[in-house]
Amino acid sequence: MSDGKNGITYAEAGVDIDAGNALVERIKPAAKRTNRSGVMAGLGGFGALFDLKDAGYTDPVLVAATDGVGTKLRIAIDTGNVDGVGIDLVAMCVNDLVCQGAEPLFFLDYFATGKLDTDTAARVIEGIAEGCVLSGCALIGGETAEMPGMYPAGDFDLAGFAVGAMERGTALPEGVAEGDVLIGLTSSGVHSNGYSLVRKLVEVSGLGWDADCPWGEGTLGAALLAPTRLYVKQALEAIRQGGVHGLAHITGGGLTENLPRVLPDGLGASIDLSAWSLPSVFGWLRKTGGMDQAEMLKTFNCGIGMILVVDASRAQALSEALTAMGETPVRLGHVTAGQGVTYEGALS
Repeated sequence: MSDGKNGITYAEAGVDIDAGNALVERIKPAAKRTNRSGVMAGLGGFGALFDLKDAGYTDPVLVAATDGVGTKLRIAIDTGNVDGVGIDLVAMCVNDLVCQGAEPLFFLDYFATGKLDTDTAARVIEGIAEGCVLSGCALIGGETAEMPGMYPAGDFDLAGFAVGAMERGTALPEGVAEGDVLIGLTSSGVHSNGYSLVRKLVEVSGLGWDADCPWGEGTLGAALLAPTRLYVKQALEAIRQGGVHGLAHITGGGLTENLPRVLPDGLGASIDLSAWSLPSVFGWLRKTGGMDQAEMLKTFNCGIGMILVVDASRAQALSEALTAMGETPVRLGHVTAGQGVTYEGALS
């Protein structure tokens, strides 16, 4: 029999179910914006359904990718500027996925924190929805985990999961050959890799996140939080037009480590560093840390966020198509016999 008194509640232990429910209601409009063919239900169920046939596939192969935002989150949390990290999260997953030749179909997020702040979480997830809209995939589910004692006050962590599809037999890379042309698409800045080094260099500089940006407008913190560019729609259109043999997302490891991932054994790449100008943010990081060129090229994207490996006979047409989509394609160099990436000229 009950004595009528309430015992200790879940809320008193640090988990607020009502706040979680309020968050779901707030983000429903953002998730609805991402709706696309194939989505079968909204948020709230125990699982999310997706109809590949309705999405237009006849003999699909699924492709999956997962990632986080790394220690860029530390800057977002410390500055309170969390609105763009959701875009970063989506970009880090779908930019990888499209390199396989796949179209991103849907996305799920995992948001973990010690104490749920509904406004902060909603701003992050609204950014995730924006990233999904920009890449043509649907936000069909996720998980918000409130875990007292696991995170310091105000901290949170993010992970993302993207699933895409392609018709059987269309996977990339395929057909990469000596003489193929390398076309680079510009980055928006540091993107979401190398931030442990970035934070160390800011510490060395003696500047705070609220200091004036040394290379541009606004604050240093805001400049370093510029969201990662999404390359999905441009890459998919280039693939449709024909002649794309491979794509390399330039993330941790820079150009030096990522481009060889799409090159067969026995093939390397030659890149002309004078083909583009090093963005000012990288110039400042380089100067602040006294970094040599080799270290820059194997750590940061240095201004090139995606590389298309294309048939030489299609390079001009694809460059023109990318330009028509608002890109400023850079002819970086070509595929060579040998191994690894070699560089001509210097970053400047």
